[in-house]
Amino acid sequence: MNGDTQMDKISRESLWSLEHYARIRNQFRAEVMAHKKLRRVALGENMSLIFEDEKTIRYQIQEMLRIEKTFEEDGIQDELDAYNPLIPDGRNFKCTMMIEYPDPEIRKIELRKLKGVEAKVFVQVEGREKVWAIADEDLERENDEKTSSVHFMRFELDEDMAAALKYGVALTIGVDHPAYSFKLDPVPAEIRASLVKDLT
Repeated sequence: MNGDTQMDKISRESLWSLEHYARIRNQFRAEVMAHKKLRRVALGENMSLIFEDEKTIRYQIQEMLRIEKTFEEDGIQDELDAYNPLIPDGRNFKCTMMIEYPDPEIRKIELRKLKGVEAKVFVQVEGREKVWAIADEDLERENDEKTSSVHFMRFELDEDMAAALKYGVALTIGVDHPAYSFKLDPVPAEIRASLVKDLT
C-alpha cells in the first residue's frame, strides 16, 4: 500500500455535531486519554512522543470545533485539512513530540542546546537500520537560536519492517542528539501492539 492512501481519514460526515459532542464529550475524552496512554513513549525525563491515529486526531478536531464554536462548512473543512495529514497512512508512524522543561528559564537554555533534535529521533525494527524522523513538514518550527518545544514527525517504514513488526519482532524508539540521548529498547508490548495497528 503506498503512502498516499486516504485510509481512515476523517470526513465532514463522520464528525459529531457540537450538540451531540457536548453530550458524549466526557465519555469520549476518558476513552481517548486511556487510548493515549498506550501511544505515549517517554524518551527520558524531558521528551515524549504521542503517536497519533484516527482516534487521537478525531478528538483534537472535535475539541477545536467545540472551543471555537465552529459549525460552518469552511471552518470545519479548515480543521480537517489541518489535522487529517497527522493520521498515519498505513506504512508510517506519525507523532507529536513534546520537549518538557517545567522551569521557563531552564527550558530556554535547553531548547538552544537541542537545536536540530527533531531530526535525531528514530524508530528501529529489530535487526534493521534506524528510521529517522521526517519532522515539521507543515512549517518551520525552529529558528537560528533554538528548537521548538513541539514538533510533528513521521517515520516511513518499508514493507519488510512493517511485516516484521506484525510478525512480532521488537521495536526500539530513541533520540540520538549530542545534547540529549535516550533509547527505549524494547518498547513495552502493549504500546508496540497499539502502534502496529497503524500498519495496514
